Amino acid sequence: MTQAINPITPTIPFDQDGIHHGYLRLPHSHDGSAWGNLMIPITVIKNGDGPTALLTGANHGDEYEGPVALQNLAVSLTPESITGRVIIVPYMNYPAFRAAKRTSPIDGGNMNRIFPGKADGTATQKIADYFEHHLVPMADLVLDFHSGGKTLDFVPFAACHRLPDAEHEAQCKAAMMAFNAPYSMTLLEIDNVGMYDTAVENQGKVFVSTELSGGGSISAKTAGIAMRGARNLLIHGGILSGEINHQPTVVLDMPDGDCFAFAETEGMLEMMVDLGEPVEKGQAIAQIWPLDRSGVMPQQVLAKQTGILAGRHFPGLVAMGDCLAVIGIIQEA
Repeated sequence: MTQAINPITPTIPFDQDGIHHGYLRLPHSHDGSAWGNLMIPITVIKNGDGPTALLTGANHGDEYEGPVALQNLAVSLTPESITGRVIIVPYMNYPAFRAAKRTSPIDGGNMNRIFPGKADGTATQKIADYFEHHLVPMADLVLDFHSGGKTLDFVPFAACHRLPDAEHEAQCKAAMMAFNAPYSMTLLEIDNVGMYDTAVENQGKVFVSTELSGGGSISAKTAGIAMRGARNLLIHGGILSGEINHQPTVVLDMPDGDCFAFAETEGMLEMMVDLGEPVEKGQAIAQIWPLDRSGVMPQQVLAKQTGILAGRHFPGLVAMGDCLAVIGIIQEA
């Protein structure tokens, strides 16, 4: 069987010194344009030989800290300021970003659950396949910006994962600490199948992600954290000259599923702890009020770990199965 060839073509070179702004062009025939294309913005900045950093935002289209930071980098980095190469894709799931949705309006694809993708699949699968087989193999260091989008809110943290190889995990943790967000989280994903994170780590690359607040918007504070962190990471990777801007960080661990709380009924959410505040095991951290009557006691949600409230559901109404809270366990730095 002949292996399918990915139809995405870059409009700019990856191996030529200088700064190049262009697109990843994905043919996309639709009602509005029979022979149309998705034009995914990309910037490549190169100066001689050296390591490559791949920086991505809008893996989910309603998360904005990454796109803002990466657009700033695309206009502020110069070839003279770096050694090696920086590949910037500010809107990874471009259709989702344009629609302000977590997933693609074209095929419903969740970019962070669809790897390794398919060269002859849906639009989202084709983008994932291009990253899997073309962009990630070029990289030594990968930063994928996330925040809570419209449905979650977090304390602003950079993250790395527990990995089977201790040396690889240590490299990722060092990069996370260099990013130097106000919080630094080592976590065990409860379901990492199909994640971009997993695809990158399986190729042995140094990988850092973030969760920088949420709510489907952006603040000056979180934009600043994202921009400073990206520059710190490029300095750590030996690509950008300068000194890492060190500020205090709270080191957190999220070792197992007991760090999560999920809704077991629908209703109106009342948080009883705010983000960053301490939580004791067995403490009521939220309660859910019924939507269809008054005079009925709410269902309480109890913490299964002692730590701080690191994440919470954002909208005021919850459905059964929604993630209500995430608890981070404070560690020694």
